[in-house]
Amino acid sequence: MIIAAGGGRRIGGPEALLHQGGTPLVNQMIDTMTEAGCEQIVVVLGAAADQVRETADLSRVTVVVNRAWGTGVGSSIRAGLAALSDEGVEAVVVVPVDMPGLTSAAVRRVAALPYPDVLVCATYDGLRGYPMLFGRRHWSGIATLASADVGARPYLLAHKDQIVDIACDSVADGSRIDTPELMALYGLTVPPQRVGV
Repeated sequence: MIIAAGGGRRIGGPEALLHQGGTPLVNQMIDTMTEAGCEQIVVVLGAAADQVRETADLSRVTVVVNRAWGTGVGSSIRAGLAALSDEGVEAVVVVPVDMPGLTSAAVRRVAALPYPDVLVCATYDGLRGYPMLFGRRHWSGIATLASADVGARPYLLAHKDQIVDIACDSVADGSRIDTPELMALYGLTVPPQRVGV
């Protein structure tokens, strides 16, 4: 699951419209997830969803539009989980679109044990981050507790003894792009948004 719904208030435009060179970051993330072996990919759009559909190649993924994206990442996680109707899917890897340093190696590490009762978090310098792996048995609880801009954190805090931490420092950069300075560092741009989109 790729969360690409935020409005990007701090960076001047929706995260899903971020481009690196001429390529939409959402397409780079889809490639990363595909290379990691993810069989079904759900992309959750929100802000500027129509413009994202026009600029990105979303032909290989299931697209969900979170109309309540302004309430925070919690609603996007709920929308993405609701789209995973295939009973054969036992766990889902969750990543945000604004992580240009994420690699397929990190996704594979976190997704190595895709069982219904797992909770896995990548760590960078000992701090938990993305990707995260949520086993199916946790989905209803995560959806119930996911709120505002803290997403799955309340559920993870309530189940902290069950989380498996996987260090990803050596294979990926866990930075999230949330400042103009980081955008410049990674060579990212946000195209102008059209009024009314």
